[in-house]
Amino acid sequence: MLEIAKVGPEDIVYDLGCGDGRIIIAAVKNFGAKKAVGVDLSDERLKEAEQNAIQNGVKDKIELRKNNFLDEDVSNATVVTLFLLTNANELLKPKFEKELKPGTRVVSHEFEMKGWKPKEVIKVEDGNMHHLVYLYVIGEHQ
Repeated sequence: MLEIAKVGPEDIVYDLGCGDGRIIIAAVKNFGAKKAVGVDLSDERLKEAEQNAIQNGVKDKIELRKNNFLDEDVSNATVVTLFLLTNANELLKPKFEKELKPGTRVVSHEFEMKGWKPKEVIKVEDGNMHHLVYLYVIGEHQ
């Protein structure tokens, strides 16, 4: 997901539904993102993400927020990553169109943003499993 978005040192990455924090940790540790923000509703998952960030030495470059992703202000994101169901993506579309600046990359694992035209779709093979990753760019998705 971070590769297809070409995350680099100027990026601020938001992971909506961050779970154990693996995406935000990889964003700052492996891709050199300036900052990464993980949003989740689960105290347990946020605690796990914090422990993983400490273990990986990146606690100072990530921010964890307990929030409903629909209520989270994502306007300073340059990359947003999602592994949410299609109906959640549908709910986020108007929010993204309102808050995200043109050029912001939105990467969705497995589930499309219906009605948006992806800039790129890649197939990721993981053993016997095949996953699709969709890249959308705000301002280029119509």
